[in-house]
Amino acid sequence: MQVWKDYQAQHQNRFLDELLALLRIPSVSADTRHNEDTKTCAAAVKQRLIEAGADKVEVCPTAGHPIVYGEKIIDAALPTVLVYGHYDVQPPDPLDLWHSGPFEPVIKEGNIYARGSADDKGQFYMHVKAFEIMMQTNTLPCNIKFMIEGEEEVGSANLGIFLKENKERLKADVVLISDTSMLSMENPSIDTGLRGLAYMEVEVTGPNRDLHSGVYGGAVANPATILCQMIASLHDANNHITIPGFYDQVAALDATERAALNQAPFDEAAYKKDLGVNELWGEKGYTTIERTGIRPTLEVNGIWGGYTGEGSKTVLPSKAAAKISMRLVPNQDWIQISELFKAHFEKIAPACVQVKVTAHHGGSPYVTPIDHVAFKAASQAIQATFGKAPIPVRGGGSIPIVALFEKELGLKTILMGFGLDSDNLHSPNEKYGLENYYKGIETIPYFHQYFAEMSKK
Repeated sequence: MQVWKDYQAQHQNRFLDELLALLRIPSVSADTRHNEDTKTCAAAVKQRLIEAGADKVEVCPTAGHPIVYGEKIIDAALPTVLVYGHYDVQPPDPLDLWHSGPFEPVIKEGNIYARGSADDKGQFYMHVKAFEIMMQTNTLPCNIKFMIEGEEEVGSANLGIFLKENKERLKADVVLISDTSMLSMENPSIDTGLRGLAYMEVEVTGPNRDLHSGVYGGAVANPATILCQMIASLHDANNHITIPGFYDQVAALDATERAALNQAPFDEAAYKKDLGVNELWGEKGYTTIERTGIRPTLEVNGIWGGYTGEGSKTVLPSKAAAKISMRLVPNQDWIQISELFKAHFEKIAPACVQVKVTAHHGGSPYVTPIDHVAFKAASQAIQATFGKAPIPVRGGGSIPIVALFEKELGLKTILMGFGLDSDNLHSPNEKYGLENYYKGIETIPYFHQYFAEMSKK
């Protein structure tokens, strides 16, 4: 619609400046040193929603970080879209690998470099600006509710409680989220599902203190060595996960479904070049697309033990530890998988060490029905602005709260993301393309228009 384009063009610089201001707030939910920053960011989101035209906007306290809620109900007879996003971000470490400050946004070669630029400040803020456009042009075709939380990156534990306590306030017809990626701007796509997550921490303890590696080496088990051996045993020669019962509930796709999935454009050479690797790695018998979408995984996210400072210190460490995440697929229950992991890891520990296993958080996998009216509206909206129909794909990431939306609110979720897999999510130099940001703002009003029209049929 031309009136939308004209308004966006007129206010485009302000839309960018407002996003940059949000990105300067270090709202790291995992680090208690940033608790005040998360509150500051929540207050900023509240103010922007009010300015955009939302009503009943408030910062809702939780046992953790606050949730920002706002709404615009224009007619109770019209359909309602619940927009979800999160203002919290991942820790920026390691800081020395950033080419600019993680909370000092820099625009370079058409990208915004900053922590949270793609995950998820840049993406949820598109919805705020799209809402402003519809409000200011008097074209809002349906009711909209916003729920922007501050704990997605640490498991969304308190959002589940918020859902249960606010079912009436959160009544809607569908949930709309932009926290996922497209294949590319040339080949737009929509995620039809997300993998679940089970996040664990393991600690291996040997002697009761750090030891001199010359005096005790060879006589006392080194916890770092034992930990590495235990972790290595979690995959076999075919990169198949060895935890008993791990695959028992996996929903396998048939040959037809797998063939359809692999029709998505994929350039392996470009993929390897972008990542700086000579060879890809993964479960034998599956393509890269399948490994990152429909198969479960187990990955070490961090490992430490002993001396890691400058210079040398010949020490046999008393402890070693690691953080391990498992991405799960439909029918796998993250609580059950956490229990299977714990039992197995404790069982394979040799008698020379003690093992402690802690389950941190997790979430269930989710699949969106492609015959849902909102999915059709999202597909048509993308076609309207990109000039081609989006390709349905399975996302490899996790948004733990999505399955809970259906359980607690009875709502399906549409995953209409505008990021790219190459946006360095959770890594140094996270980025989000200016084109992606502006194209998202341009596309979202079409979703609301088409969803309102299709819902009448």
